This record gives sequence, C-alpha cells and structure tokens, in this order.
Amino acid sequence: MNWKIILNNYNNYITIERNLSKNSIESYLRDLNQFSKFNSNKNPLLITRKDILEFIDHINEYEISARSQARILSSIRSFYNFLIFENKINKDPCKYIHTPKIGTKIPVTLSVREVDSIINSIDLSQSQGERNRAIIECLYSCGIRVSELIQIQISNILFQDNIIQVIGKGNQQRIVPLSKVLKKYLKNYINFIRSKQKIKKNEVDTLFLNRNGGKLSRVMIFNIVKQFSRAAGIQKKVSPHTFRHSFATHLVEGGADLRVVQEMLGHANITTTEIYTHLNTDYLRQEIINYHPRS
Repeated sequence: MNWKIILNNYNNYITIERNLSKNSIESYLRDLNQFSKFNSNKNPLLITRKDILEFIDHINEYEISARSQARILSSIRSFYNFLIFENKINKDPCKYIHTPKIGTKIPVTLSVREVDSIINSIDLSQSQGERNRAIIECLYSCGIRVSELIQIQISNILFQDNIIQVIGKGNQQRIVPLSKVLKKYLKNYINFIRSKQKIKKNEVDTLFLNRNGGKLSRVMIFNIVKQFSRAAGIQKKVSPHTFRHSFATHLVEGGADLRVVQEMLGHANITTTEIYTHLNTDYLRQEIINYHPRS
C-alpha cells in the first residue's frame, strides 16, 4: 500500500468517522504529507521508530518550535493509531518517542575549544580524513543546515570572492562567507582527495561525496559528527545542528549585529535568531563568582 492510498483512507476516517473540523483535518494532513514526503521511498506500513526519529532530526534543522514539533508528532501518532485500529500494523512505531516539552529551550552549543578538539580528532591519514575535516569546518564556519551542506556544488563556491552560495528553505539562495580556514580545508579536499575519485555521472559538481562517488546522505553526516565528537571526548549530545547553534552563538557573543546573523542563518523571522542572545553559561557563572556577595 502506498502513501497516497493510505493517507486518503486516513482522511476519510478523520473526516467521516471522527468528524474533525476542517482546520484540524488540514493540520493533520499537512503534517503527514511532510512526513510521507520525507519517507517517500518507504512502505508506510513498515515505518520504524528509527524512521520517525530521523524525521524529527530533519525538521529540527529548520528551528521549528517545540509546540510545532509536538503537533507534528501528535499527527504521526494519530495516523499510526488509525493503522493499528484498522489492523494494518501490529506495533506502534511512535511508542517510546517522547513529545517535546513546550517552552523556550536554549540550544546546546560547543565552545571554540570543543569545536577545535573535534576537528583535531580526525585522522587525516585516513582516506576520508580531509573530507570529514572540511565537512565539520563547513558546518561550523558557515552555520548551514545538513540539508544545505549535502546540496553544495563546487560551482557554488566562489574562491576568489571568498563566498559560498547556499540554497536554503523554499529554494531561497543566500550568501555565506568563506573563511580562510575553510577555504584551505576545501582546497585540500577538492585537489588531493576528490580529484582522485571515480565520480557518478550525475554528481560531477557535488562537493561532498561518499566512497562510491555519490552524494552523501544526511544520515552519513550525522554519523561523521557523532564519531568524531566521541573521539574528542565531548560529553554533550552533538549533532550537525549543534555547529549551527555554535556558529550563531559565537557571532552574537562576539558582538555581531543580530540582523546580520539572521541573514547568514537564513531565518525568515528575527525572533528565531533572538534565541542566540542568551548569555554563555560559563560567562554567566564567572560574573556571579566575580560580583555576587554570596559567591
């Protein structure tokens, strides 16, 4: 059974049997269409907990609120409850997936020292060492999303102008600066590693490639980040998005204008960017030690 048929059946169920309002129906279907698009190559009856968690990681790239995440997960739960009710599946893949707590959550960030330790943990003598170093530096230096990283073409990198053209949400293009460090790492990767690879015909301009000359997947990027964060002994829960949070936080702490940070992150609304105005916890702790009479 494909997504189109099964979502149509679900639509009939919530419209006729549950008699939900038009707005509720539209909300459920909008969320489920997003979920089905992400899992378009998978059988809806064979979706696993892992598939749902990967989708949650995907939507987290777009800095949506905890309230929106909770709503989307609620839509997915409702859909799989329907499939259980209809005896289409036996187990609920949403079981044990926790609903995000509603409220303002300060994102996990890395210090500059922690970022450096992750990059320094990469063994450059390994075949993919130069590539992996360039990937992590790109995430941190540019503050881009995973979905944006894997889409970068070599033709998007203007080395002479020190900029990278990034294609973001809604196919919107923005410009991010190419730092000296990233420029060096990219040139090393392109000239000494990528140039020796056998590249698939439709990926000749794709920047970051897997061992087989194809485009890297989001999951591969998550695994790379996880591997070297552990190797560096980082105790925090680090994902590719952590580097984006760190990029923005370090800019704001360094005095960058919030509008500039908004532009570089590709945020449509500056209120999304304002989360990065939170105080660095180490700085806050030191200020209390220095000035509070009870410290």
